[in-house]
Amino acid sequence: MNDVGKVLLGIILPLLGTTLGAATVFILKREMDSRLQKALLGFASGVMIAASIWSLLIPAIDMAEASGGLVWLPAVVGFLAGMGFLLLLDTLIPHLHINSDCPEGKPCGLGKSLMLVLAVTLHNIPEGMAVGVVLAGMLSGGDVITTAGAFALAAGIAIQNFPEGAIISMPLVSSGLSKGKAFRYGFLSGVVEPVAAAVTILLTSFVTPILPYILSFAAGAMIYVVIEELIPEAQAGEHSNIGTIGAALGFALMMFLDVALG
Repeated sequence: MNDVGKVLLGIILPLLGTTLGAATVFILKREMDSRLQKALLGFASGVMIAASIWSLLIPAIDMAEASGGLVWLPAVVGFLAGMGFLLLLDTLIPHLHINSDCPEGKPCGLGKSLMLVLAVTLHNIPEGMAVGVVLAGMLSGGDVITTAGAFALAAGIAIQNFPEGAIISMPLVSSGLSKGKAFRYGFLSGVVEPVAAAVTILLTSFVTPILPYILSFAAGAMIYVVIEELIPEAQAGEHSNIGTIGAALGFALMMFLDVALG
């Protein structure tokens, strides 16, 4: 497979995970059990934390070390910039978290269903950036990010996107939308990932020296989503230990994929 084929496959994998998850509306007959939802949210947070460390921050530090600059600078600056970027989006974009009735972001007249989709779309942006930047690292020809490592991240994001697709689409059916429309909303929430990945690849191809900063930026953005959204939702109410177990399993799986395949 040539480089173009590898990039296209890496970009499409996460969207495939979201699409398959959203398609569960045609199979499941009722809203997802709250304990299963907590486990899946915890799993997603574990995957994102492990991906941020092994697939993004560690390669950024290794690249900085190889270039002979300040080893810590790209990781710290990029990480904080990524956190700040998601904080800005979180403040500006109207959205509604799962199991919440209080919208966040700028006040608007959007309906509950659309704001739920925007919430998922918002945290899919850093996931798309993460996939894009590791694919850019793979294309750069260095030995820090291998093809196997890039696909390990894409596969990990795809795996955790499956439950996310279900978590966004199932409540939409419960709120009165048809299964077809709920599936379309779930699918559209994932479309931002390949778009963000493609933009990141193009940006990095023009300014290769900033690759360590973009790797760290994506890590900071993903950690923001985990702390701001996924962990609080997984720990809310009863049975919070289920979310913790899910996080441990997600972290272990992503760590295995990155270390074993990377």
